[in-house]
Amino acid sequence: MIRSFTLDDGRLNSAPRLRRDAVWIDLIAPTAQEAEEAADLAGVRVPSRADMEEIEVSSRLYLAGGAAFMTAILPAHTDGDDPDMAPVSFVLSEAHLLTVRHHTPRAFETFPVAAARGSADLTDSHAVLVALLEALVDRLADILERAASDIDAISRRVFRSGGNGERDFQAMLEEIGRKGDLTSNMRDSLVTLDRLARFLGQLTARRDASRDMRDRLKVLSRDVGSLLDHAGFLSQKITFLLDATLGMISIEQNAIIKIFSVVAVMLMPPTLIASVYGMNFEHMPELGWPFGYPLALALMVVSAIVPWLYFRRRGWL
Repeated sequence: MIRSFTLDDGRLNSAPRLRRDAVWIDLIAPTAQEAEEAADLAGVRVPSRADMEEIEVSSRLYLAGGAAFMTAILPAHTDGDDPDMAPVSFVLSEAHLLTVRHHTPRAFETFPVAAARGSADLTDSHAVLVALLEALVDRLADILERAASDIDAISRRVFRSGGNGERDFQAMLEEIGRKGDLTSNMRDSLVTLDRLARFLGQLTARRDASRDMRDRLKVLSRDVGSLLDHAGFLSQKITFLLDATLGMISIEQNAIIKIFSVVAVMLMPPTLIASVYGMNFEHMPELGWPFGYPLALALMVVSAIVPWLYFRRRGWL
């Protein structure tokens, strides 16, 4: 699928077909024919999916044929905790911005709508790329903000028991794991965007772009750095919550084991007494006493109550 956009008085307008004056060409899971048409129009090579999935920095950020090729890992379907992470390539030439993707990050849907209203000052393909990157960073910030709110809710559940004093630690551990995966994915995406922003900033400085464009790229780079720091903080908090939850589980297990230990100690004296009077020796004078049986029962009850009172006094119960 191909989407193309033109500029009209600083506004981004969607074109019904691929046009020569298109400033932004958006390729979504393109076929070989669509990739060839876009390459002929923009005068640049369209990266294949194998090219986009290369992990070396030199394969993601480079100059070729007068155009800058940049690839970042971006999330899609971010309403849940399992986003679809995939690479997106940005190819910037003098006249065109070409984006190649195989999934649908939300910023690619919301940015054209906002740009059509003139919310961004768009003058050329370079300005369109910077504005698109700003929208992507804003989206990542929203995801991290939602994750931070969810992590705070988990923290309250870990350290504050409910009305019945019971907590579902298994569900907590599963949720902490999901938030950890989400935060890790966002950090991976931000790292690639940070490299892209630095590369684009160096390219802009060499091409003597306007001061406003250079300032916007500096702000973009600082925003990405701030989000990276925030994602690192969230990762540390998730690790703390994981350790705290495991500690709470250990405390509950120890409490259960303590109860069994106390019960075992309380039953030891009565068991001893019952064992003594359960022996079948011929000469046991107590067996002939009229009150022998009640006396044995009383001894067993007293021998169980005394340890219980001792444990209560020491605060072990």
